[in-house]
Amino acid sequence: MIPRVLTVAGSDSGGGAGLQADLKTMLALGTHGMSVVTAVTAQNSLGVQGAWELPVEAVRAQYRSVVDDIGVQAVKTGMLACAELVEAVAELLAGTDAPAVVDPVGVSKHGDPLLAASALDSVRRKLLPVATVATPNLDEVAQLTGVRVETEAQMRQAAAAVLGYGPRWVVIKGGHLSGEAVDLLTDGCEEHWLRAPRHDNRHTHGTGCTLASAIACGLAKGQSVPEAVTAAKEYVTGAIAAGFALGGGIGPVDHGWALGRGTAGR
Repeated sequence: MIPRVLTVAGSDSGGGAGLQADLKTMLALGTHGMSVVTAVTAQNSLGVQGAWELPVEAVRAQYRSVVDDIGVQAVKTGMLACAELVEAVAELLAGTDAPAVVDPVGVSKHGDPLLAASALDSVRRKLLPVATVATPNLDEVAQLTGVRVETEAQMRQAAAAVLGYGPRWVVIKGGHLSGEAVDLLTDGCEEHWLRAPRHDNRHTHGTGCTLASAIACGLAKGQSVPEAVTAAKEYVTGAIAAGFALGGGIGPVDHGWALGRGTAGR
């Protein structure tokens, strides 16, 4: 049976990030993607014009509907919006026998808030402890832990701070640093430094969602965490290189690049 991956995330009406990016990634990587919608955003290449979270009972009903009938081999979380949704999703993940990739989405690519400040403690106490892999960027690390990373060497400190909340593994995404695009994967014992050339392309909307979803796809296929993260890094690097203009602002990465449908073919 085809590996089944579930995204629990917000909708991006512009199609570049959120559950739309997740489902495109899952299709490109040979899995069956399913979705639990947590919030709806009015969003385009210029930013987020509005966001509306769904009731907890609607999120819980979607999750149970999929998991109880179809089943999942991995779950990925994205925008959870508020403390009530964070805690409900954490409870659902704790009761699911599948690896969970937690992307602790705090703000959009344009700087728009996607998580209430009052929900941060719930992310720390409830969500991160049930994560197989957590994938914060440097802004999210600072938001969750207070650790501010300005150099590659400081990424170890950031990883230790996040691991202190209980995820089995963490990927500290160093995309906001200068130089190579470097990420640190660690479980507190072994370290994997993942490096890729930095592409001169401003169209990077959806990178975080895409990476986390690609990791979930690898785990659903039975890969180890280091194998899944390494493959996901390669996939998202190619997607960034092929990112394309859309609208008047920041365009999306190209989720179909690995299928031979990069910008050169359009």
